[in-house]
Amino acid sequence: MNLDLLWTKVLNQIKDEISSISYQTWFSETKLYKLDNNKAYIIVPMPIHKKHLQDNYYNTIVTKLDNITNSSYELFFYLDEEISTLEIEKEMENDKKKNLDTNSDDKFNINSNLKPEYNFDNFIVGYSNKFAHAAALSVAENPGKIYNPLFLFGNSGLGKTHLMHAIGNYIVEHSNKKVLYVTSEQFREEFVKANRKDDSGTNFNYVDFFKDKYRNIDVLLIDDIQFLGGATQTQQEFFHTFNNLYNDSKQIIISSDRSPDDLKLLEERLRTRFCWGLTANIFPPDFALRKEILKKKIVAGNFEQDIPDDVIEYIASNIGPDVRQLEGAITRLVAYSTIMGGEKINLDLAIEALKDFISKGVGEKNDVHRIQKIVSEYFQISIDDIKSKKRSSNISFPRQIAMYLCRNMLGESFPKIGTEFGGKDHSTVMHSVEKIENEIKVNKDLANIIEKLKKDIGVVNKM
Repeated sequence: MNLDLLWTKVLNQIKDEISSISYQTWFSETKLYKLDNNKAYIIVPMPIHKKHLQDNYYNTIVTKLDNITNSSYELFFYLDEEISTLEIEKEMENDKKKNLDTNSDDKFNINSNLKPEYNFDNFIVGYSNKFAHAAALSVAENPGKIYNPLFLFGNSGLGKTHLMHAIGNYIVEHSNKKVLYVTSEQFREEFVKANRKDDSGTNFNYVDFFKDKYRNIDVLLIDDIQFLGGATQTQQEFFHTFNNLYNDSKQIIISSDRSPDDLKLLEERLRTRFCWGLTANIFPPDFALRKEILKKKIVAGNFEQDIPDDVIEYIASNIGPDVRQLEGAITRLVAYSTIMGGEKINLDLAIEALKDFISKGVGEKNDVHRIQKIVSEYFQISIDDIKSKKRSSNISFPRQIAMYLCRNMLGESFPKIGTEFGGKDHSTVMHSVEKIENEIKVNKDLANIIEKLKKDIGVVNKM
């Protein structure tokens, strides 16, 4: 029985019966750890979840498990750190005694650790991740045949883990191959445990189990390989695991927050092997992709209120490139609206709800500030003037030009530009941009000024 698939079915049933906020708060980060003798062990993220689920959702969970498995279970809630070493070693020993037939069609007897909710269908593709997505799909369709290993790298929160699970889920769905996903921390912990002596004074059983687990599989996905840095013995074991799988034409997929060349704490021979196949960088999502990610999150969340486009643009403009932060901003906004008595979601509410969520001091070093500075110097006014509410022509006209340049050169949204210019309404920004666009067409002097300002501003990070 695949515990991940089973738990996903349970969560989907629960999700249909409770509010999206309740689901996100209490269930979205839970995991079914083990079913044993009619006992269900569930991992939760924080202590408060243990009490709340026990007091408020115990019967609901039991009912859903019963409906799906036709068995009754007693529930036990644990934090990750509360799953003792003894319990894990006992499970390893029991699994070894089962002596699973690796040629059996019952491939789900081995827990792949895959999250079924991460697949290619719900991965949002844009310019910044298009190559990595294509590489991942190619590997999923032809595991062990091309691009081995596949090395995905990029900053945290850009979708590396999503793509890895998508590869694994695709392979499981379309073949009988045995797939295993682990983080480098899990690999390291299991290696350390495998080298502890048992009651007989040896560790042969655990070592054999560890090697069988990692070398008798068809696909290994190992996340955040950078965390093996400094773990010399674990690196040596991974080196041998890598060689064993590679020589048997088994697929290896690795992720990291940096390129193989930048993994200075890993052995040279490992870094060299990481480059044998294909390396694919995932870049931060641009403005358009951030909007698509937010829209997908909104649709999936099935929220009671619609979220206007200007709010989506505001979030996409002001939240960083981390996908989890983008999704968290939506969750925070909806929760804030609910707490405030179901107040209508609009731009003003979004600004208020996310004021502590958005990075401070963005305007100090970004390209918008550079444009404001150069325009202010050209027209001999201060940056404070350009951000002010003053309407005199010697200030309002340079302000309109600066807004136009922010839109034209950076591709910034109207709400973001308004925020950077002292909290102007997005309609005011839109009017200013349109005015300059129309004026350029008939006023050659203004067109020349704009071109000079663009040259002074130089290369910017266009969204």
